[in-house]
Amino acid sequence: MEKLSKEAEEIMIGRFGRDNVIALATTQDGVPHVRYVNAYYEDSAFYVITYALSGKMKQLEKNPLAALAGDWFTAHGRAENLGYFGKPENARLARKLREVFAEWIDNGHNDFSDENTCILCIRLTDGILFSHGTRYEIDFEG
Repeated sequence: MEKLSKEAEEIMIGRFGRDNVIALATTQDGVPHVRYVNAYYEDSAFYVITYALSGKMKQLEKNPLAALAGDWFTAHGRAENLGYFGKPENARLARKLREVFAEWIDNGHNDFSDENTCILCIRLTDGILFSHGTRYEIDFEG
């Protein structure tokens, strides 16, 4: 497994540096759970707007290890609840997510006055990316 190369990072940004639907897998009591989420990739991490009291967040609280699958990409990562979307520490990222998710962010699904509306960060640890016949086995932590 190689460190994230400049070429692989450019592919990741081109493919996932915008609104994407990816599969996010968690576990609960040894049972896998998977769901689709809207996600945005930046700096070896995926970001998701979600609800702190949701099943996925409860599962990630108990076990922060997650698996992801997207367009010709699979990975593992560690999840971290960055807290309330509207807190000052999240202002830069929240602005970016508002821009990236502009098509749907204000459709009524999210309640930004609710402090349980949070940002989930999945920091990638390792993954496999395919692009035009090339397989990249990536160590995101190296």
